[in-house]
Amino acid sequence: MKPVLLWSDALIFMLVIALVIFFYKLREDPQTRERWGQVFSSRLGMIAFTIIITYVGVALLDSLHFRRALENPEGLQTEEVFYDNKVTSVLDVMLDGMGDRFERTYSAPFALKSFEKQNMKDEQGNSIRDFPQLKHAGTHLADPSERGADLLAKSLVALLWGVLIAAIVIAPQWLLLRNSYNPWHASWGVQLVVICFFTWLVSISHHYHVLGTDKGGADVAYQSIKGIRTGVLLGTLSTLVMLPIAVSLGVMAGYFKGWVDDVVQYLYTTLSSIPGILLIAASVLLFQVYIDLNPDFFSIGMEKADAKFIALCFILGVTSWSTLCRLIRAETLKISQLGYVQAAHAFGVSHFRILSRHILPNVVHIILITFVLDFSALVLAEAVLSYIGVGIDPSMGSWGNMINGARSELSREPAVWWTLTGAFFFMFILVLAANLFSDLVRDAFDPRTINRRADS
Repeated sequence: MKPVLLWSDALIFMLVIALVIFFYKLREDPQTRERWGQVFSSRLGMIAFTIIITYVGVALLDSLHFRRALENPEGLQTEEVFYDNKVTSVLDVMLDGMGDRFERTYSAPFALKSFEKQNMKDEQGNSIRDFPQLKHAGTHLADPSERGADLLAKSLVALLWGVLIAAIVIAPQWLLLRNSYNPWHASWGVQLVVICFFTWLVSISHHYHVLGTDKGGADVAYQSIKGIRTGVLLGTLSTLVMLPIAVSLGVMAGYFKGWVDDVVQYLYTTLSSIPGILLIAASVLLFQVYIDLNPDFFSIGMEKADAKFIALCFILGVTSWSTLCRLIRAETLKISQLGYVQAAHAFGVSHFRILSRHILPNVVHIILITFVLDFSALVLAEAVLSYIGVGIDPSMGSWGNMINGARSELSREPAVWWTLTGAFFFMFILVLAANLFSDLVRDAFDPRTINRRADS
């Protein structure tokens, strides 16, 4: 195999390394460590954090890309190794070929036959129109009526394997952390559910399409899982691009006032007056023209899709900072007039120290809340961009593309509901966990919450 490193792969690895360094540095700051300890001292915090780490872990596995080596054609004697143009990830290997089991078109969850009729020949050679048998679902059954019992038996076996794998994963954690004050049992419960679910999903997908198939015959469950990487990266990278711009400009405008405030207000007022979707669409289309005019920069199709994806994250971040900047400016204006900040000025404390010790810590709760709200909004914005044709490339798994495709599917009779359900389920779990975790972090770091807790 030949390793493939995409730009988005490098970014997610850098993000994980930054998180590891961040939590390691917490050991050097007792006050910050104590506040984070409050977050993880609750069962809800451990559950939400474990879910978020699970999504990040799946995104990491889906970011380890490689190209398989091809066998030399018959009669060709050469030492040169040829590689497949298809880029595979470690997650694809773990899903055990789930993405390679294509049907002709739609099929319902756990169905044995296609969702649409087609022209067929009966045993006598007569032309009939009926629902054809699926190629990768229920072919092992001698009688279709055995589906319920077969599904139950295979589910029990898969769940037993899931419990065994979970025990192997959780046992070392239990030995190391069983005497900890944090409620690790809540995290272990989530790990048990997640491992059992994925073991069951991979096992059952060998015999049935758990969430059916889409119009092109691709497995919907596989597409939903592949959308995790896109969702995590899109929301995180776009927000991380937006945060430095919004925080720096908002703090400077609220602290220095005067002409600095006038310039910043002019910038975000001008940006807010431009329709956001049109600005994003125009920027993405300009980058698409650049890609089309420079095909030599990309050796495989996946690199083109990845470049468009990175450009979309950057454009979403650059065009989405005005709201947070306005909020931080207003909060900074209020904080800068408080007594302890005025006292620091009177004692000749430098501007940098006042900003780092008094201003920024008091706006962290606003940044955290906005981070989560913008994270979910940016994930949903990708669905809107897909509607006008400037979203994620169709070759990349995306909840936005799935939701966009479900628009026409829900208007059918009968409706094709499982594509929307798959995207909604995985997106809902991620956004809910992020919101709950953000609330706990806000309660731990918001100075007003800390003061109310001290007064009570």
